[in-house]
Amino acid sequence: QVQLVESGGGLVQAGGSLRLSCAASGRTFNYYTMGWFRQAPGKEREFVLGLTWNGSSALYADSVKGRFSVSRDNAKNTVYLQMDSLKPEDTAVYYCAADVNPRFGRVPVTAGGYDYWGQGTQVTVSS
Repeated sequence: QVQLVESGGGLVQAGGSLRLSCAASGRTFNYYTMGWFRQAPGKEREFVLGLTWNGSSALYADSVKGRFSVSRDNAKNTVYLQMDSLKPEDTAVYYCAADVNPRFGRVPVTAGGYDYWGQGTQVTVSS
């Protein structure tokens, strides 16, 4: 069983920054592919970005390229989502997810590609 706990959400003005953290349990975190998704009210959950276990491959949604970045600290079992130049349309609940049986070099872009999910953290960007 893997538990994921997100933190770092909040209210920020447009143009501002936030950093989300996702702390994971599990002794094999080093091998998980980690992803971030978000879900705005009335919308489906959408892929934001993901990162393979060693950081060799990262994938970003077009809507966040150049503004969001992902990193991980395997020693701390934590993955980070750095969000800069935030826009009101980034407002959503953000979820981290773990693919515990990743295929080499691949980052799933659909929710079905992940096995475990955090509870989500709210990010609100005011205009």
